[in-house]
Amino acid sequence: MAHFVIVGAGECGARAAFAFREKGFDGNITLIGTEPLAPYERPPLSKGGSDEAPEPKFVAASERYREQSIDLRLDTTVIAIDPATKTIRLADGETLGYDKLLLATGASARSFPGVDGASQRIRVLRTHADAIALHAALHPGRHIAVIGGGFIGLELAATARMRGAGVTVIEGLPRVLKRGVPEAIAKALTERHCQEGADIRCGQVIEAVQEQADKAIVRLGNGEIISADLLLVGIGALPNVTLAAEAGLAIDNGIAVNERLETSVTDIYAAGDCCSFPLALYGGRRVRLESWRNAQEQANLAAANMMGEGAEISAVPWFWSDQYDLTLQIAGLADEAVIHVRRDLDDGAFILFHLGADGRLLAASGIGRGNAIARDIRLAEMLIAARTHPDHDALAASCVKLKSLLAA
Repeated sequence: MAHFVIVGAGECGARAAFAFREKGFDGNITLIGTEPLAPYERPPLSKGGSDEAPEPKFVAASERYREQSIDLRLDTTVIAIDPATKTIRLADGETLGYDKLLLATGASARSFPGVDGASQRIRVLRTHADAIALHAALHPGRHIAVIGGGFIGLELAATARMRGAGVTVIEGLPRVLKRGVPEAIAKALTERHCQEGADIRCGQVIEAVQEQADKAIVRLGNGEIISADLLLVGIGALPNVTLAAEAGLAIDNGIAVNERLETSVTDIYAAGDCCSFPLALYGGRRVRLESWRNAQEQANLAAANMMGEGAEISAVPWFWSDQYDLTLQIAGLADEAVIHVRRDLDDGAFILFHLGADGRLLAASGIGRGNAIARDIRLAEMLIAARTHPDHDALAASCVKLKSLLAA
């Protein structure tokens, strides 16, 4: 009987396991995760201002793994892969054979240089255990410092303010989300944070970070010292590729896969945050995406291809972030756009459409309260997938429905 093994019991790995069964695979499935908790969703870890300690949002109830005959092994570490014998070795010495292997090892939070990863006053956010530790520090009278004005840092800044803690965000670049969103959206988010009392410091050089008995200290290049009850380091994530690299798999900003999620080694696939892949929609450009939707989509694609379907990546990259009452959504890749068209919606919401020099729609970025931009971003995603060259005036006019542009 065929044996499929999945290394990495996060969103991607867990959904792939269930996708095998949904597609009719009747062989053995082993799903291996290093954390003691069953697979859970990571986006909620940085969102929400409830006073209640965060509870994990599980991908599925524990009994579903048993019902689907999925051998879920938690608190278990894979230390080696041997492609020649098609086996993996666990930290306890056990060896497992596989017919096909899926690596869904995810990514790890990048630590600040010179800072002990086990520090109590200086933390990162990647796991539910991290979220519990952070939650304990987020209450009135406490001061939280955040290094990094990216999505994680700003989402946690919003959460801290919603729970009454003081917040200082320290960003080395001239503005927040410099690599993630257009300036107009970054400005709207910055203004919203300032309205809520967050202190946003951009263009700052950090000279030193240290932990004292009851404080974390950040020394800036201008001589200023910021003292915090807790310091969160939110400066990005690194793909977990050590296992793959040691097994001889090609690495290129993650585990390198082709358009079918196949690695450079036969019968080994990779999906989710840990892998980089070519996007035909953008001329075969290789990208790596850290997003909830990408983890789900690639879980299903990997399962399909490990069962011989031969399907190729076709999804448009998509990302979202919730901060206070604002929701930000991005569809596509905007960094190669040269034309930018703005569409203003009700209640201050707006969408920016990003087009290439030839007028093709490459991406759309929007921000607004609640679901103000959701429908238009979804339609923009369809326009991007269709490789359309929409009229600029039509994009800008809120009275022109995007659905009509898609039909055209």
